[in-house]
Formats: sequence, structure tokens, C-alpha cells
Amino acid sequence: MVALHMTLNIDTFSNISGGNSFYKAVSHPLAMPKALDMLAELTAAGPIALYDPLGLAEGFAEFFDLSKLEIQDVFVQNLGALDRPVLGRRPRPVTELSDTRAARLFIIAFDSDRLFHHIAHLVPDGVTVTSLDYMRLPDDMLSNRTQYLDTGNFATNFAFFRDGGGRHTRLVSANYWAGYGAKNAVLWLSLYDESGASLAQWHEKLSADIQSISIDSGDVRARFGLGDFTGLLFIHACGVAGHDVVKYALDTYSDDGAELSCTHDANAWPSERFAGLPAPEAGERVVLWIQNTHPCPIPAKSIGLNLMGSDAVVMLDEEIAPFATRELDVAELLPDAAWPNQIELRAGKHFVRPRYEVVHKDGKRRIAHLNVERDDLKPDPSIPDLGNLMGKGFILPAPVLPTDRWRSLALPTPMSTGQNELPLAALLYDASGRETMRRKLGRLARDHDLVIDIGGMIEEGGGLPSGFGHLELVYDFSGGGSADGWLHGLFRYEDRASGHAADTSFGAHIFNTVLIYKNEPQSYINRPPGLSTRLFLRLGPAPLDTLCHLIYPASTPWHETSATDLILHDGCGIEIARKTVNIPCSGSLFWTYGDMFDAETRGRAGDGAYAVVRDTTCRLFGYHGLLGENGTFCLDHMFGF
Repeated sequence: MVALHMTLNIDTFSNISGGNSFYKAVSHPLAMPKALDMLAELTAAGPIALYDPLGLAEGFAEFFDLSKLEIQDVFVQNLGALDRPVLGRRPRPVTELSDTRAARLFIIAFDSDRLFHHIAHLVPDGVTVTSLDYMRLPDDMLSNRTQYLDTGNFATNFAFFRDGGGRHTRLVSANYWAGYGAKNAVLWLSLYDESGASLAQWHEKLSADIQSISIDSGDVRARFGLGDFTGLLFIHACGVAGHDVVKYALDTYSDDGAELSCTHDANAWPSERFAGLPAPEAGERVVLWIQNTHPCPIPAKSIGLNLMGSDAVVMLDEEIAPFATRELDVAELLPDAAWPNQIELRAGKHFVRPRYEVVHKDGKRRIAHLNVERDDLKPDPSIPDLGNLMGKGFILPAPVLPTDRWRSLALPTPMSTGQNELPLAALLYDASGRETMRRKLGRLARDHDLVIDIGGMIEEGGGLPSGFGHLELVYDFSGGGSADGWLHGLFRYEDRASGHAADTSFGAHIFNTVLIYKNEPQSYINRPPGLSTRLFLRLGPAPLDTLCHLIYPASTPWHETSATDLILHDGCGIEIARKTVNIPCSGSLFWTYGDMFDAETRGRAGDGAYAVVRDTTCRLFGYHGLLGENGTFCLDHMFGF
């Protein structure tokens, strides 16, 4: 096994406590120049004493070079920290601060006034105090000015953003924060080119209503007089309420209509590993877009690829600048990888969830995202017994698109370092909720190459009378095996006539049961169980139509049918029309915007319209996409809020 460069020693996201805002605060693009100025002053100040009351010094040093500081003493507050080196130095209790001969005291903390008040009597005369408050964002960017590291102050995310050669990207979302009381939300945006150089920074003011948000690369290019670019868009939602996550759909499209694809938001937390990257089929290139989301370079040999199940990691031997983008053809590192091989990305916490792009020799392109591969999970001995109370337990639902047009494929993807086997079954359902076919997949090895051709299951099960339906991957312990609940899969859809394709990937949850197992069924804003639905559906601009596939999965029998409202809004958030549909339990509904709402209604909704899928009786899982001409389409899972 090739030795990896040291992973960034940063705490980012906990599945128990959520996001760590300190990480976002010190890596924010606006904080970087302030931090560099502060460190230059501290370097010129001569000997300094460093006070680390909250244990943040090591994380801060991962982003900024502290080697030029003349650190004379390191002090801590917690006695339990006295036996842990700080920046390679043995710390002293802060009660000994009065003995320091340093000319400057550097407090590694935000909101430092209270911390300084505790020790003010210990600070020698003439010692100047500096803290991380030097690098605070402006107050008008904060949702909570009294608690700087409040998660609401750092509702941030990143997006792949490209414009050139007749190809564009469009980010679409909604001001869902207004629904939780935000009155003056603003997006602060910063665009970087491939080298990491800043191209533009600007604000987008949001109304007090749940309006749609659309940021098109062509509009940005024209607004700032830019040339072609491929890079990174940083998004900071300021003045938010209710949600500290920036969610969006990202479309890629071309002027000639030949390219149409979409993907999900980036998931704003870096990870040690990502997985679910497919190897190329014959005639394809798979491009991994590595985008440095930090203010420090990614050192050479810090990022690597390996085939899933193999320890033979091949490293990228080059540095990537802060906020820069690197287009990596996976064949550069793994020339023999071929579909259905899966590729594991050793990312070292250097960037958030990346995108990959599949480029066919005939020019067709599709974009999708990898998923976070967790390293904190072990097999859960309770899961095999969940069936007694939780029925099917964890369910990974995926659409079976109308079979007369599309071919549907499924590839189970290991998404935890502890998953050496996946004991699975695939269940096929008609739109009516009737199970038509069940296939035991056995205990799939970590390096398995099983692709499920759902068309074969349909034939074996006697067809799908409705013409569409859905597939569920579930655990099957009839042959033994273990599981951890972090079940994922990649699903691929191909237009039978045009050959145009789309990838989407995601993970399993427990659905529609009132019992709770750990944090399942998940709820977006309250404690589990999550038993309601609020999904955002972006609507494509004319002449594109929009597709939506809603699935009603149930771990245990739930309401016989859903009571689902499809609520059409104009771009200002005003409700234009509402349709109620009833989806059978374990069934699904495939519909298009053009069929569901007539031309007059769509005309009243106008440009920038969006829909909300709302159901207070059950939890639905949804997919959205666009339909273009000549067989182009895109598909990905929807986001809730």
C-alpha cells in the first residue's frame, strides 16, 4: 500500500453533534486575508505567548503556517490538556501566564472578551493581546452577532461552476430560510477560476418570501465581463433562520441542446474518503473534478485513487492551489479501471464532496457527485434483528423510469471503510405498490462487480403494468452477514433511442414507521421520526419540461395512500396552483410539469417558477430532472427543507 500524505487534522462534521463552525470560520475566503495580516503582525512582534483555552490551535495551524511565529510559551485552561502537546510544545497551565516574557499574547479563540476577562489579572503589564476576533466576518454577514460560531453564521457551500464553449451551469434553489422567519437573507458569492484566482465577488439580496434562486454562469460572465472559466463558486447565505445548510440543484447544459445533466449540492463538509466513483465504460472518460475548498494548498501526494476493495493507492503527484480546480481523468492514475469497477477517493479532508463527469467519445456528458465514505462505523449487531419491529428496516429507493423510453441499472456501492460485505436483496415494485419481483443478491464483497439490470427483473417478474415503478435495495440476512445502516447505491438511466444517460447516487433510510431506531426515520428540522414531506422541485426554463418521480417507501405498513400536494409557485413565491395526488403505499408516481399543469397555469407561473411537494401524512423520496430535445434528459434526487 502506498503511504498517504497526512490528512488534515481538522474536526468538520459529526453525525451526532452536526457541523463544526470553527472549521468554516477559519477557512472562509474573507477570513483568509485577515488571518494572513494578523500572522504577519504576530511574526513582527517577536516572542509571543499562545493561549489555547478551547483546544483549537492545531486545527487553526492546518490552514495557516505558524512556523514563523516565535512562540515562547503555550498556555491551556483545561488540566486534562496539560499532557497533550500543542504545536509540538508542552503546554503550561494558564495560571503561570504572569511569568511569561512574551511581548504579545495570542488567544486562539473567537468571542475572546470573556476568555480574556478570566485571565486579565495574569497578563503582565505591556503585553498586547490578539485573538481570532481579528479575522471575524463583518457583522452584517452574521445571523447571530452575539455568538460568532453559531452554525447559522456559516451557512455555506461550494458549487462546480463553468462557462465556455457554449456550455453553461445553472444553480437553482429557494429562499427556504424565509419560511423559518428570515427577513433579510443575502447570498454572498465568490467565484474562482481554475488556478484559484478570484474572478468576482458579489451579493444577491433575497426577499422576505420563499422566492426561487437562480444563478446562471452565462449571466455571471456577462455581468463581470469574464472570459471562459471552469472553477469554484463559494456560497454564503447570510441572515438565515431554520437551516444552516445551503442546498441546491446544479444543471449543466449547452447552447446547442446536446448537453443536459444535473447534480446535487456539494455537502459542505470535507471527508477523509469519498466513494461511488464509477470507472469508465468502453468509449468513455470519467473526469473527477478536484476543487480545493480551503485557503491553503493541497500538498502533492495528498490525494489518491484506488479500486474499491484494493489497498493499492495511486497518488496525484502535484500541488493544488487554494480554491483551485484540477480536472483529473481517472485513467491518469488507474488506467486499467473499467465499468463496473468502483473507485475510492482518498481525499484527506482537503475538499468537500466532489463531482465527476462522464464524457463519451460522441461528446455526450453527464455530471454527478460522489458520496461521503465514513470511517467511524462498525457493523451494528442490532440491524439483523430490526425486522421484528421495523419490517424492511433500511430502504434505498430508486425510480424505475417508464420502461418504453429508459433502461434502468443499479450498482450497490460500499460507503464505509468497515463494509467488507453487503448482504442485500433487490425488491421491484409496480406504481400501484405491488411487489412484482424479489431477487436475493447474496453477501456482496467489497470489490463486487454486480450491476442489476432492472429490465431483467421486470421480465422475470412478469412486467410492470403501470409502465414504471421503483426498486428498493434492502438488507437480507437470510444467508448471514452484517450491516451498519450506511447502505448506498449508484443508479444509472439510459435513453434507449438517444443513448443519453444520467447517474444518481444516495443512501438508505428507514421510512414511514413511528418507531425510532437511533436517528431514523430522519427528520429535517425536528427530532425523529420524520413522517412528513417538503421537497423542492426546480422547474426548467422553456422549452425544457420537468420530470418528477415520487416514491412512497414504507419500512412497515403505513397509510394506504399518500395525500400529496403539488404546489406551484411563481418566482416570487406566490402560490399559483395546487394539485393533490394519492400515491399507494410502496408505490410511486412519475409525472411531468407539462402534463400536471396546463399551459395557462404554467404561463401564470412564468419564468423562475418552482414547485413544492408537501405531504403531512408520510415521508416521500423524490427525484427531479429535465427533458430536452433529441433524447436529452437529466435526473437526480430532490432535496427537502
